[in-house]
Amino acid sequence: MGELIAAVEELVRYVRRSATTGELSTTASAVLNRLGREGPRRLTELARAEHVSQPSMTQLITRMERDLLVTRGSHRTDGRGVLVEITDTGRTMVRQRHTERALALGRLIEKLSEPEQRAVLIALPALARVIHGP
Repeated sequence: MGELIAAVEELVRYVRRSATTGELSTTASAVLNRLGREGPRRLTELARAEHVSQPSMTQLITRMERDLLVTRGSHRTDGRGVLVEITDTGRTMVRQRHTERALALGRLIEKLSEPEQRAVLIALPALARVIHGP
């Protein structure tokens, strides 16, 4: 199991390093991806989901807002809450980074033998399915 964990950690590092557009931190990239997938979220929800303090998330969102990746506004039903939404610029960056990662992963998989390629193309989606649940 130790070899598998080491391989997964190395794969994650490789894929993360392959996305260079925007030079985003891991947390900024995760926030943009989440907003793109799930839609607008409260600042407090984002902080909780990314396991960072609310002040840290506030600073991150301020930088991302300055870079035109997100917008911040009042919550529709609770004026005290801050709602963060991805912008078109942010969506474009998410797509570019996804493409970069896909290309890098594709180049890596091409280096495998045919049986290894089949195994990876079966195993990785199966693991993702288990992570996300039924």
